[in-house]
Amino acid sequence: MSRRQLHIGLSLTPTWMRGAAAWGSGAPEDRDPVAFHLRLARAAERACLDFVFKPDTLAMPPARAAMPRALAGLDPTLLLAALARETEAIGLVTTLSSSFVPPYLAARQIQSLQWLSGGRAGVNIVTSIEGAENFGADPMPPPDLRYRKAAEFAQVLRALWKSYPAQALDEAGACAPIDHRGEFFEVGGPLNVPTHEAGPPALFQAGASETGRDFAASVADATFAATPDREAGLALRTDLRRRAAAHGRDPDSVRVLPGLYVFLARTREQAFAEHRRAHAHLSEDARRAAVRTILGLDLGALPAETRIGPEMLPPDDAPVRSRTHADLLRRYIVVHRPRVDELLARSEVVGSAHWVSVGTVDDVLRDVFDWFEAGALDGFIALPGGSEGSLHLFLEELIPALAAAGLFRRTYDGTTLRQHLRLG
Repeated sequence: MSRRQLHIGLSLTPTWMRGAAAWGSGAPEDRDPVAFHLRLARAAERACLDFVFKPDTLAMPPARAAMPRALAGLDPTLLLAALARETEAIGLVTTLSSSFVPPYLAARQIQSLQWLSGGRAGVNIVTSIEGAENFGADPMPPPDLRYRKAAEFAQVLRALWKSYPAQALDEAGACAPIDHRGEFFEVGGPLNVPTHEAGPPALFQAGASETGRDFAASVADATFAATPDREAGLALRTDLRRRAAAHGRDPDSVRVLPGLYVFLARTREQAFAEHRRAHAHLSEDARRAAVRTILGLDLGALPAETRIGPEMLPPDDAPVRSRTHADLLRRYIVVHRPRVDELLARSEVVGSAHWVSVGTVDDVLRDVFDWFEAGALDGFIALPGGSEGSLHLFLEELIPALAAAGLFRRTYDGTTLRQHLRLG
């Protein structure tokens, strides 16, 4: 039995809701977005998860217009502030874009959430890949520039969080300006919200591109990783640990938490049927279009049995929407030379490049144990799919099974997010 234990979070994005039929079958309270998310957060807290996480985007995807009210795009930090007063121990991780949100405002919001939650706040810093049209006329900057800005953003956040120490409430002169003058930001400080006794909020980062990895290794307490298979997870975790050491950090200081898109049912047949049903709305034409969007590779009318080799790929530096997803799919093609139908079934094409595990509780338990013992993760972000039954099996049976195996806690032994994540 491993002495390490998993860190587990739940994404507050109901990935089991696919299609109008699923959306129309919810309970009455699920029409209220706050009540809906509170129900999920309380269920996750009963399972003693480390945290719940609310993703966000500052644009309006066309598909969202048809979603139920429970999935309304509320500001995630305000939503988690509401959940903070109705929960007791579970961590609350919001999302902020360093491309669009000024760091002083971000520092104030997250430090406020730290106080409102009693030390349970965390923030996922994203650079965004869309939304520029809502913040001016300029297009989205290239990834390298966005990540340079994100690194400076994180530096300013941490400086501001330290600028108003708790003892300043009792000691005159303990506050100090940060007088930051950088490439992207000029911030005087100090922050007008004092530090919390729990310490600074935890920093998360999502992205597995070269620049994203270096950013995560330099500042993040945990990274949300897209790793469709164990080998990709192991390679990413090994690389992040190496990069953290190069930045003068302890390699263990960055927790690698891949997304786990899990389809649970009482039988394997039911689980795989749920998986097929969840993606049935994606036609073959839509999948081929997704490959074109992700890779810039036009499959045209190639037959399903045609093998796709690396010689068919566009140049490495061809512009793509997400370098992380493009690199993952390129790697799969280079290693496996898949048929067209195999490529169109990949999670990178029908989902978002997350690790997918389908089966019974015992099947998924073995899958998680295999990744953990191989060193491919420090924990994961759960995205239950298929049906709401999959969510219940995850929280009420898989999590207790992980605890029984010694891989997860049975009860909380702390009350703050930093304690749950074992951060110093």
